[in-house]
Amino acid sequence: MRWNRLLASIAIVAVTTATATAQTPQTPPRAGDPVEVEIDQGVIRPLQIAVANFDGQNGADLGGVIRADLRRSGYFEPMDPASFVETGLTLANAPNFPQWTSIGAQAVLYGSVTRRPDDRNDYGFRLYDPYRQCQLIAYQFTATPEQWRRIGHKIADLIYQRMTGETGLFDTRVIFVAESGTQLNRLSRLAISDQDGFNPVYLTQGDEIIMSPRFSLSDPNEITYVALGKDYSRIYLFNLATQRRESLGEFDGQVLAPRFSNDGTQMAFSIIRGGNTDVYVMDLSSRQVRRLTSDPGIDTSPSFNADGRQIVFTSDRSGSAKLYVMRADGSGQRPIARGSGLYTAPNWSPRGDLIAFTKQSGGRFSTGVMNPDGSGERILSSSYFEEGPSWAPNGRYIMFARQSPGGDTRLWTVDLSGRVISQSGYTGRGSDPAWSPLLDEQPTNLGGGGPNACPG
Repeated sequence: MRWNRLLASIAIVAVTTATATAQTPQTPPRAGDPVEVEIDQGVIRPLQIAVANFDGQNGADLGGVIRADLRRSGYFEPMDPASFVETGLTLANAPNFPQWTSIGAQAVLYGSVTRRPDDRNDYGFRLYDPYRQCQLIAYQFTATPEQWRRIGHKIADLIYQRMTGETGLFDTRVIFVAESGTQLNRLSRLAISDQDGFNPVYLTQGDEIIMSPRFSLSDPNEITYVALGKDYSRIYLFNLATQRRESLGEFDGQVLAPRFSNDGTQMAFSIIRGGNTDVYVMDLSSRQVRRLTSDPGIDTSPSFNADGRQIVFTSDRSGSAKLYVMRADGSGQRPIARGSGLYTAPNWSPRGDLIAFTKQSGGRFSTGVMNPDGSGERILSSSYFEEGPSWAPNGRYIMFARQSPGGDTRLWTVDLSGRVISQSGYTGRGSDPAWSPLLDEQPTNLGGGGPNACPG
């Protein structure tokens, strides 16, 4: 039983739902200010944003992607385009501000898609504050027509960045274990999709059991995962751009739960050997391996902090599964989780400020966060079964998996308030998700200058 509970950090599954009710504020804030989400008796009051469909190729679909991304963030409530008074907006002109304030729009986005001589498209757009009557963003992307959906995610990221002051999260991908078949004949494949569940691709054929896929935070094309065959368990590196797969070598024992350091130079993982499970670290350039734990308990699921100097992991050395932190050389091992229940699947935020975890208590499973010293524990989601928290690159959202009694495993996301929770757009069964870093760095100059630019 102890083994099954502890190594739940290598499985994953999904369940229930919670909803947030959006309500328009009575006194609209200035759209140029950082968005403030007001939580009052469970009600989230997001910013009302008007996203007009773009002119040109795939323009309506592009507007739909932007609206869907912003709505899922919980910070925005995109307005119904049928409510818009002004239509026919063009990049050459500013909007008619009174017509937008009259319907309560606190920000207005519109744009166009223009074909270039090289058969690529220019995707230009502007974001305005209709109350202050000034421009917040003016920007243009250039891409092939087939990339329109990704451009929508990139535009949503810039809006999110400009309005919240936080890095975006929409131009990202998710890897996970796609599940199919029956309980007695289950097929698991390594899969990848856009963060909203679109464009799924299956990277393995189902002839191996796939576990613990993880991204390198320093390279969105580099992933790792465990593959179990009939007589082997291996940690693989897989490059999404080149499709090259490389084993990290043969180990004496079963390998579990690999995870990159944030700079991509090291890999932490566990090995089951001689009835014991310990944490090891490999230098990826030299392939040298160091053993970090040696107690008789089960030590697994290591995760580096942002600067690579500390590792959080799960251990049952005290008799039940708890979270421990140690220095990256294995010294200074100490427990941090202070509550009752079993703690597994720790994951250090890319910002370094929080540790996410799965907790089993009172017959339910929960997804929560705590400070690195174990204080400030907060439960964000709780259900029949859920597991495997993975951070968005901005450290403000978590993806995990849920399962209802007798139901299928699904991917879900929750924000740090615990109020914004929804099922992922991927429609199939999936577990063990891992969120990629942003596929490109976000621009720092959002083009809001000029005589019409908002102050600040």
